[in-house]
Amino acid sequence: MIDFGDNVEPHIHRRREVVFIILSGFFLGTLASFNILGISRQIDLSFSLLGWDVPFVVFVGVLPYPITFLCTDFISELYGKKRATTVVWVGLLLNIWVVFIMWIGGALPPHPVLGPDGLPAIDDPMRIFFQLRRWTVSATIGSMIAYLTAQFVDVHIFHALKKMTKGKKLWLRNNGSTLTSQMVDSVAVITITYFTARNAIQITPGDTIFHGIIILILSNYIFKMVSALLDTIPFYIGTKMLSKYLQIDPMEGYSDEEKN
Repeated sequence: MIDFGDNVEPHIHRRREVVFIILSGFFLGTLASFNILGISRQIDLSFSLLGWDVPFVVFVGVLPYPITFLCTDFISELYGKKRATTVVWVGLLLNIWVVFIMWIGGALPPHPVLGPDGLPAIDDPMRIFFQLRRWTVSATIGSMIAYLTAQFVDVHIFHALKKMTKGKKLWLRNNGSTLTSQMVDSVAVITITYFTARNAIQITPGDTIFHGIIILILSNYIFKMVSALLDTIPFYIGTKMLSKYLQIDPMEGYSDEEKN
């Protein structure tokens, strides 16, 4: 068990807490931006490969999302499962807070006249807020379910692999936990959001709903998968530098002796 209490020098303890706050801040800030911007725009990155048209569509909110898994992996590696789990729960509270702010922002006066689509008139400046509010609230419901499931899967698999490999094979637990949890996240958030956020997810005319959702799931997952594979190098470098800077042995508690 890594000691974060009184048995370490004050300046080392301070370093550890500052780095923890920075990692948690990036994690929570990115999570908040995803929930607000999440499905406000679909980015079409479709391309041709060997004469085949390959559809590739991602949400704008997914662009910074891989950093959340990198942050939780750093926290899991350096600070342990308990702290990583705590950050995940704080992230859930942040989701609820975002929904509350968007709700109360629309509940306070003045109250615009809503049209048949449930939104103010097109020329009403408040229409943008109410449209974003609708998407944010709906998307956050799906996001909270997907987020909790994916992040706990990420933390659990990370530590299961770390225990299985006795603290070795950093690349395996980094990629194994992230790739699995991001598939869970992609499936959950897109399917739930499609059925809860009206007209938020656009399906290409002529496509079936099933085909359109599959394209979105695969596109968003492939983006996350590539990002996860690419972050292996900074994760290795960052873990080595931070463990030295913070005087933390990430393998503590996973030695052969403790395992036996």
